[in-house]
Amino acid sequence: MTALDGVDLLVALDDTDDLHSPGTGRRCRGLMEALEAAGLGTPAGATRHQLLVDDRIPYTSHNSSACIHWRLTGSAADVIALAGPFLVEHSAAAADPGLAVVDPRHVDREALVAFGRSAQTSVLTQDAAQDLAGRTGVHLSGHGGTDGGVIGALAAVGLALSGSDGLFLSMPGIRDLGGACTYAELRALVPIDLARGPDGAEPAAGDRLELGDWVRPVLLDGLAVLLLQPPVDGVWAVQPRAVVKRY
Repeated sequence: MTALDGVDLLVALDDTDDLHSPGTGRRCRGLMEALEAAGLGTPAGATRHQLLVDDRIPYTSHNSSACIHWRLTGSAADVIALAGPFLVEHSAAAADPGLAVVDPRHVDREALVAFGRSAQTSVLTQDAAQDLAGRTGVHLSGHGGTDGGVIGALAAVGLALSGSDGLFLSMPGIRDLGGACTYAELRALVPIDLARGPDGAEPAAGDRLELGDWVRPVLLDGLAVLLLQPPVDGVWAVQPRAVVKRY
């Protein structure tokens, strides 16, 4: 069993902010709270995915998008009916939000992963995104002036489906972590699949971990993996942000 077992929907969003408003990660967490409050399920987590940074692409600061991994109660239609108006209400006035929703168990994974990878290296078009969504059964909708966010939203779905891209900007319990604990205690507090050092070594249950104030597992080989620095005097520390954000 992994941290993402039982995920019924991927719900991705992009281009929800401007330079003076909370980022897409904050909107993503707000949407998860709204979906849960409506009785539509529970989150397994949400991942941040880095897209191409290029002057030909309008973006606010980093050109990243987000994908919610959702365990559904109710229907996908209920989620879409709530998520679209949520983006309209809560996105910045100058933003151009896009929404993508799909069942990851019944989709053309290869085509969507290829689109997501292309969005990290190439300038893509809305027409290409809409065409692919239509062919693969992804709900894709824009909720702004030009629907520019649909490209990033669909790319986030593809990158999440790849199983090896992005960091978890949200996961039950990770924002409450800090300080030090044993590896066994960490595993009891948050639903990561494992923690490991650069050489792949995993701490023993009683090993001590220094977590600091920013704990973000990455999505790697379909697992939620916390990246650690090599142990010093038997104590492990999490990798710094600069390393984690490369994923």
